[in-house]
Amino acid sequence: MWWRLGKWLVLLLLAVVALPYLLIPLYALPQIRPVSTLMLGEVLTGRAYERQWVGFDDIAPVLVQSVMMSEDGKYCTHSGIDWEALNMVIDNALEGEATRGASTIAMQTAKNLFLPSSRTVVRKALEIPLAMWMDAVWSKRRLMEIYLNVAEWAPGIYGAEAAAQAYFGVPAAKLSPRQSALMAVTLPNPIRRNAADPSAAMRKLARVIEQRARQSGAYIKCLYD
Repeated sequence: MWWRLGKWLVLLLLAVVALPYLLIPLYALPQIRPVSTLMLGEVLTGRAYERQWVGFDDIAPVLVQSVMMSEDGKYCTHSGIDWEALNMVIDNALEGEATRGASTIAMQTAKNLFLPSSRTVVRKALEIPLAMWMDAVWSKRRLMEIYLNVAEWAPGIYGAEAAAQAYFGVPAAKLSPRQSALMAVTLPNPIRRNAADPSAAMRKLARVIEQRARQSGAYIKCLYD
């Protein structure tokens, strides 16, 4: 009896692990609008959330530039993983030094769509192959489109359109360079950071991101060629 139960549990675990790999080709279809694990959590706990899907071409390029330069400057040149940054983080961890994040946009999208938000080694190990599979199956434009539509920008606010409306009262297509930079620097901590009421540190970081976005032409060719 226990052997049979264990067998079914293993099969169930394998099915759960395999499901994202089956969904990723489906999500390549432009008419599919995926939701994140956090959105599902909101539904399951009875909380309301806001997300308005918007196509890639209806998002201000300056927001795309700002997010890319803030979150993943090598987005167009890697295959889902920035191995140089990841290896540096691993080396620092092994030496007992403080580590910085090395998550690419593909890795963050894998987490948002399929994995829990808790920071664990297991989650990171699951993120890496999922990110590589996404990058192989989706175009860079589709990957960025999904990321910008599932990312959490404020408590209960998901996607660039809902965030632009909530923070600045404008559609995502009409965001200014400064608004885009402020939204980009909100992403790492949307619970504590407020793009509409930024701290001095946020404003300083946003100025840096705004400057980098202006100079990002060579870095974003995979999105706007």
